[in-house]
Amino acid sequence: MVVLFILAVATIVLAIDLLVAVFFGLGDPAVTVPAEVWLASSLVTLAIIFFTSLVSIVKLAGGGAKVAQLMGGRLVASNTQDRLERRLLNIVEEMSLASGLRLPQVYIMDGEKGINAFAAGWSVSGSVVAVTRGTLERLTRDELQGVIGHEFSHILNGDMGLNIRMIGVLAGIVAIGSIGGFIMRGAFEGADDIRAALFLFFVGLIVFTIGYTGLFFARLIKASVSRQREFLADASSVQFTRNPDGIAGALDQIRASGAGTLIQGRYAEEMSHMFFGQSVKMKLAGLFQTHPPLEERIRRVHPGFQLSAYRGRRAAEPASSAVPASAGFAGEEATAVPPSGRRRVDNGTAWGRSAGESAQLVGTLQPGKIDTAARLLAALPAGLRECVREADGARGAIISLLFAPQEEVRRAQLAAMKDAGLDSLAASAAAAAPLTLGLGLGFHLPVIDLALPAIKAAPETAKKELLAGLEAVINADRRVSLHEFVILSLVRHQLAAQARPPVARARLAELQAEAAVILSIVAHAGTRADAVGARGEALRLAMIAGSATMGIPERQATAQLSLGAAASALEALRRLAPLEKARLVKGLFAAVTADGTIRVGEAELLRLVGAVLDCPLPPMLDEIDPAALAA
Repeated sequence: MVVLFILAVATIVLAIDLLVAVFFGLGDPAVTVPAEVWLASSLVTLAIIFFTSLVSIVKLAGGGAKVAQLMGGRLVASNTQDRLERRLLNIVEEMSLASGLRLPQVYIMDGEKGINAFAAGWSVSGSVVAVTRGTLERLTRDELQGVIGHEFSHILNGDMGLNIRMIGVLAGIVAIGSIGGFIMRGAFEGADDIRAALFLFFVGLIVFTIGYTGLFFARLIKASVSRQREFLADASSVQFTRNPDGIAGALDQIRASGAGTLIQGRYAEEMSHMFFGQSVKMKLAGLFQTHPPLEERIRRVHPGFQLSAYRGRRAAEPASSAVPASAGFAGEEATAVPPSGRRRVDNGTAWGRSAGESAQLVGTLQPGKIDTAARLLAALPAGLRECVREADGARGAIISLLFAPQEEVRRAQLAAMKDAGLDSLAASAAAAAPLTLGLGLGFHLPVIDLALPAIKAAPETAKKELLAGLEAVINADRRVSLHEFVILSLVRHQLAAQARPPVARARLAELQAEAAVILSIVAHAGTRADAVGARGEALRLAMIAGSATMGIPERQATAQLSLGAAASALEALRRLAPLEKARLVKGLFAAVTADGTIRVGEAELLRLVGAVLDCPLPPMLDEIDPAALAA
């Protein structure tokens, strides 16, 4: 890619220099072009390329939301009543809970009738998924799930940041052609001298032709980068959904559709490499197409795909058919406490993975997780599902997760909110409390994930009130528990402005103190800080295992526990390079699984750390019924 880009820039600069030389010698071909003219021509051309790329990159600083808006996308409201939009949101919710991603914002390109989609964003936490109206109307639920699984693969594989950077960088090398087109269009506007106008048009035509060199290389670069990524995303979709008919059927519908995957929007060419299918027509398809042929994609994901048999089965099903959620996870069990009085949240379950194998769970699309997510969603009270679809109810639901089971303590927590001037929010939280008090701990992060989209779309004042309300409830009893820290930190991080993430180049050796803070917090997640005897020894071994894996001196692994310091440490650790983040996560797993088990509180905290670091972890305790975990 880099070599092709440099070659493109060099070719454009040389072509413009030759054009300048031709016009410089029109009066006298024997005249030698001065060196300063060559230099000025080259510098001006480079400046145009650089400035255009810079402007494009700045324009895309808004990340995925900005890309979706440029493509004519409309944000889908969390409480939409449109049947097709509701089906799409349900699929995205299942995918998000199953993969450990925070729910991406969902956009629909209403003016596009072809079958296509894309994912965009600077980070996994700030991603968006956009689909065309044709995708909603033409595909069955299974086919739509296959397409969304493909886009989630792009999110988890880190393709989105590269795709946005490509848009910005390649804008520079196609800018010369745009300038030529501008000159051609304006040549005859208000022209009194037809010969001068023709001359100007001719100049524009030459510049446009030279600029086509940039388009040639831009298409070549996009094709070379995206084709193999499309094969990988197709395969990941099948792995995640365990249904090769889904994505194969979606690809077959593209083949059968008159509109295909073509996009009519202004930026279809610039963003062609981001789409699920080929978004623009072009000659020399074998050289320039950003996507492999449909037949090849279908053959790879489903070698035994029977076209006529599939279409026959499909014709018998309505396009809006939905897959019922699996049974299980009875909500009534959520408050159950064993006769011993020991909360199930404190129990550990055997963990058969090494620290290295555990760290490899980051960003994975695991088979069977969608079933887990579907059961979790089906077990939520219907009233709560409706509550989190609008901003006030969503804010109240998140706060109510922190309410104490004792009525007198809850009254004190509500009073603390009212004392902070949050009467309306306190009323919303009180209304949501009956729906959340019976939920086990395993439901808390899913409820937060479901509530966040509506809150993110709310005004900034509503977001600030939510954070103030959480702090008031947490501080009502003058202590901050690990669970409260998890929720407050996650919500605060998610509601922060999603700017372009910091450059991830730091090494763990440079952030040993910050890593030690997080290691200490995680190591204490399943054990009291003042533990003695066997539990104290288990804590010591956890600290040793984690610090050894990270390469942190043991003396630093005993950092003073401070939840405030933990929030700062998490922010600093976001600057770690990808492989260094992997070593950090591996060390945290080594600490919490040093005894061969993992507890719900430990798993919850590890998922929080992963969310803040853009290292999403899927649900890890499938063998424990989440509804039966006492909060």
